[in-house]
Amino acid sequence: MRRWLPAITLAASLVGGAVSGLSAQAGEPIDRIVAVVGTAPILFSMVEERFFQNQANRAPGIPRDSLGVAAYKRALVDTLINEELLYQEAITDTTIQVTDQEVAEAVDGVLTQQRRQYKTQPEFEAEMRGIGFNTVDDYRKWLIEQQRKQFYRERFSLALRQKGTLKDLMPTEKEVRAYYDAFAAAGMLGMRPAAVSLRQIIVSPKPTPEADAKALALVDSIIVELRKGADFATAAKRFGMDGTRETGGDLGFFRRGAMVREFEEVAFQLKPGVISNAVKSPFGYHVIQVTRAQPTEVQARHILIIPEIDSTGALAAKVKVDNIAALVAAGASFDSLQRIFHDQSEERDIVGIYVDSLPPAYAGALVGVDSGKVSRVFSLEVQGQPLRTKWGIAKVTERTPEGPATYDAVRENIRLRLSRELGLGAYMSELRRRTFVDIRWP
Repeated sequence: MRRWLPAITLAASLVGGAVSGLSAQAGEPIDRIVAVVGTAPILFSMVEERFFQNQANRAPGIPRDSLGVAAYKRALVDTLINEELLYQEAITDTTIQVTDQEVAEAVDGVLTQQRRQYKTQPEFEAEMRGIGFNTVDDYRKWLIEQQRKQFYRERFSLALRQKGTLKDLMPTEKEVRAYYDAFAAAGMLGMRPAAVSLRQIIVSPKPTPEADAKALALVDSIIVELRKGADFATAAKRFGMDGTRETGGDLGFFRRGAMVREFEEVAFQLKPGVISNAVKSPFGYHVIQVTRAQPTEVQARHILIIPEIDSTGALAAKVKVDNIAALVAAGASFDSLQRIFHDQSEERDIVGIYVDSLPPAYAGALVGVDSGKVSRVFSLEVQGQPLRTKWGIAKVTERTPEGPATYDAVRENIRLRLSRELGLGAYMSELRRRTFVDIRWP
């Protein structure tokens, strides 16, 4: 049975629990109720599942003595209570949507990954029976329920953060250090992969004046119809040219600094419901409508119209980046050229990205490029739209070799994670205060 546990942890990160067939300790009833949240029971078997899952994941802080294990399991009861509380809140929020299809796709991906660990289907099915499921289909049904709850919790938490209801609480330096030490003691820090930081100049093909005017005319005509009462979401699905078209142009909540300057300046001045004039940004022309406004953030939707690019514009972009590369090679300031030519819709600086996570275009261009050196010209292709290919060069500002994950290297990541955990803890305390919770442990 234990051979399965490392495999099931692949699903654990998705579904937040291990399998329901794990045995209890000798002499302990497996299905007694240890807590009630609203009307939902928390079972002893659920605590055991999470305990074995954490062991398989080598989670820090798991004691070995019997008294310590008992206290640890009592803390797991609180974890399961909080998860159930958050789920119950999430399903009452009509803005949170989870589809059967996305749940099924996530679960099928987990099952496929787990199945690959066994030579034959009968071996896989035997393992299923060994952990308490009669069939693979029974296990799949269990995973589907766990995945659905996890999706609801994640999306509800995100919505709370966007609304400002759930706020991060900064940990003390002592708390950050204790967190690091616990993971270090458990041997969970591992090795830090090799990383690279870079500064880049990305050149995008430009439309002709005629193509630009045509796009602007289309945007203006859309604005006229919207101001006459046409449905915004329908128009976005019909005319929009970016990924938000499928959701009616919805951008969700965002704060200052999240969008390009031209877009942001208009969005934070619009009153809810008002249709903007055409807004030009590095992406194209936008129609913007703010749906909700708060002091520090707004919720908005947009329709993006991107001017067409012809072969002349595509060729000009390649010629321009070649000229920039020649200027850099001749000693021109990379930073000065970046200020003049860089596409503002692309990141100027990329800091600390793992080398093995680099997109193929960057990975190829940066091979053998040391700190302070500049890459060859590389292309960023747009699938199915070769004329929109962007071109770039990058200057490596720092290379960090593979090595132990030191405190300084992970300190900010820990601080961010802890701040979210502490903020969620404060929110859960308030949620518990106004929800019926009956703890029956031990």
